[in-house]
Amino acid sequence: MEVLLSSPRGFCAGVVRAIEIVEICLERFGAPVYVRHEIVHNHYVVEDLRKKGAVFVEELDEAPDKATVVFSAHGVAPTVWEEARRRGLNVIDATCPLVTKVHLESLKYAQDGYSVIVVGHEGHPEVVGTMGQSPMVSQLVGTVEEAERVVVSDPERVVALTQTTLSVDDTREIIEVLKRRFPHVVSRNDICYATTNRQAAVSALAKKVDLVLVIGAQNSSNCNRLREVAEQMGVPAYLVDDAASIDSAWIEGVRRVGVTSGASTPETLVQEVVEWLRPEQVSMLDVVDEDVTFVLPKELRDGESKWAVSRQAESMPRN
Repeated sequence: MEVLLSSPRGFCAGVVRAIEIVEICLERFGAPVYVRHEIVHNHYVVEDLRKKGAVFVEELDEAPDKATVVFSAHGVAPTVWEEARRRGLNVIDATCPLVTKVHLESLKYAQDGYSVIVVGHEGHPEVVGTMGQSPMVSQLVGTVEEAERVVVSDPERVVALTQTTLSVDDTREIIEVLKRRFPHVVSRNDICYATTNRQAAVSALAKKVDLVLVIGAQNSSNCNRLREVAEQMGVPAYLVDDAASIDSAWIEGVRRVGVTSGASTPETLVQEVVEWLRPEQVSMLDVVDEDVTFVLPKELRDGESKWAVSRQAESMPRN
């Protein structure tokens, strides 16, 4: 058997930044540090931080007054910020800067009198946060069928924003419907670079292998999209949390296995899968080079380089 690893894979800059933020907060403020929602959608990352003293909560009322609270990489609605200020919480914002960009777009276009259509998955924390920026003028569209039915107050003043972790191809179909129905729609391509690059990489990977394993959490949007992209290429594909989640029947008679991972998946899990497969050869398929980094929140920038270098080194692809 040969294993073909796609590149890029694994941690994106927003995930690196979010994990750093929690670790620095634990060192600077001491445990416990409360984190609203999973900092990123990966069980292993969450458990590692929990062991170090992070306490994960779904709502702010689970944290005591004046506690240090980190907002997850997915972002939150303004109402959450208002509650935090009212309760005197020490908030450190780990929202991915690319998600923050979408929030600012929502506010800008709403102030200019536009109807805001958010293309995304209902209930996903990123979508909840984006919808909460301009709730009176925002509507969620998740499918082509919903795009055909959505009604706006002024068809000439419409903006379409997107969740950052969507399928590039599926989103394109939805946007095409909106453009046909609302010819003046402002379409903002908010799918992030990491999502786009990883989907391009797994698409190229699927052309060269007999089966694709996507390493990542079941509740991770970007991981699920990677599996879907591979399946759309006509290749069997499975999303697995770790090596223990692999069914050995999947790989019986398979000569080339493609392996990739989502933007919130630690590289150690990929290496464990490769070791479990015990291939005769491991090769790399390089599709896109990534060199994106994000600065830490201003409250934490002392010693930034130390943390950035260590975490980036951990997330680098390894042969």
